[in-house]
Amino acid sequence: MNPLVERMLIDGGLVAAADGRTFGNIDPATEEVLGTAPDAGVPDVERAIGAARRAFDTTGWSTDVALRRRCLVQLRDALRANVETLRQVLVAESGVPVGQTPGIPLDTAIGFIDHYIDLLDGYEFERTLPTKTILGVMPTDRIVRREAAGVVAAITPWNYPFYLSVCKVSAALAAGCTVVLKPAPDTPWIVLALGAIAAEHTDIPPGVLNVVSTADNSVAQVLTSHRDVDAVSLTGSTATGRKVMGAAADTVKRVTLELGGKSAAVFLDDAPLELIVPSMAGAVCVHAGQGCTQLTRLLVPRAKLDDAVGLAEGAMKQVKWGDPTDPENVMGPVVNATQRDRILGYYESAGRDGRVVLGGKPTDRFDRGYFVEPTLITDVAPEAAVAQEEIFGPALVILPYDDDDDAVRIADGTIYGLLTAVFGAPDRAMAMARRFRSGTVGVNGAQWFDVESPFGGYKQSGLGREWGTEGLEDFLEVKTIAFPAGG
Repeated sequence: MNPLVERMLIDGGLVAAADGRTFGNIDPATEEVLGTAPDAGVPDVERAIGAARRAFDTTGWSTDVALRRRCLVQLRDALRANVETLRQVLVAESGVPVGQTPGIPLDTAIGFIDHYIDLLDGYEFERTLPTKTILGVMPTDRIVRREAAGVVAAITPWNYPFYLSVCKVSAALAAGCTVVLKPAPDTPWIVLALGAIAAEHTDIPPGVLNVVSTADNSVAQVLTSHRDVDAVSLTGSTATGRKVMGAAADTVKRVTLELGGKSAAVFLDDAPLELIVPSMAGAVCVHAGQGCTQLTRLLVPRAKLDDAVGLAEGAMKQVKWGDPTDPENVMGPVVNATQRDRILGYYESAGRDGRVVLGGKPTDRFDRGYFVEPTLITDVAPEAAVAQEEIFGPALVILPYDDDDDAVRIADGTIYGLLTAVFGAPDRAMAMARRFRSGTVGVNGAQWFDVESPFGGYKQSGLGREWGTEGLEDFLEVKTIAFPAGG
């Protein structure tokens, strides 16, 4: 086993679970056991929380901006130096196609740390308000400070485990928080490797960053309810987000949630379908559709439905999928058997509620592995399960609409509000963009994903924002200090 993935990081040391327990890490492409990861128990998690608490309360981490910046530079450089090892680990345990790893899943994610490194150069943690007499009492000076929120529990999912861990850890550390990071049990190694690299190649003080892996949800829940955890940052399903909010309520923790999506692409009647639909249909299959921002619903004028379906079908037939170690493939397996069976259940419901144009059945293409077919669905009502619920698989639903108001109603007609796209004449498309109840809107293919742009959702797609200045400030508390003018 690679030594980077053998141990958890707790209080500056790379350690096994206290009772020696481990759990298997499964290759989703072969169903073979790759090896094991430490299976933390409650005492391990409580030790990590205690270390984070001590590091926050008794060291200068929360106030030493220069140290934090230097450590983030060291972490970025060390991750880059180990990127090929990380690539092998990521492909093996997550099934992400190796050809995609130079992007967001790995290389680009490492570069994103620069955002917080640069932000620390000039961010105003303290600002002075104008002197004024308040309530007729006395001339008063006031300072507004932004201070680290405290101990952060960062909980990441299996679809983009490295990227999302970097996203949370770099923001929290930049803010001056200490962190307990817990990966999904399906993808523990890449996050354990992040912890090992931080421990071995940076000056991050003991206890500031801790990484614990566990296969037991009841153990993981300690992070969301423990009194010494001040904030929770979760990326996961909306159902999990609800549970985290409930668990955090008793201690009134700060909660940042990046949850599910059922994102829609709206094509106005003047949009060139033939130029856009094929690439969009293919994009649904990237990483087997396991992304919360993928545009899984296409809304087109009713008169153009057949044209859109034909274009999408042609594109999805050309998608290369299979072995994730083959650079030619854009789609590998889904992460586990449970997810595969869940997706197949949606495919069955699509056949009952509408028409499956392509795919929609178990694949016999491989003897082993959690593979599902790229699937195209139409002739379903906007209220159908496949048009309302997050499938998290390579499935595209094409829906017709009657006019602009109908398009907005359908696009906004789910519990989600993470991402919407609109295509058409610029002025008209911009007017539509302002109407959608969505945290992000892309107009005519413009790239919205950037570290300077805050990302998050409306409605049950989450709370708070990642990246941008807002991503730092989600880990900061605000304090006002008032004192007599000139004092």
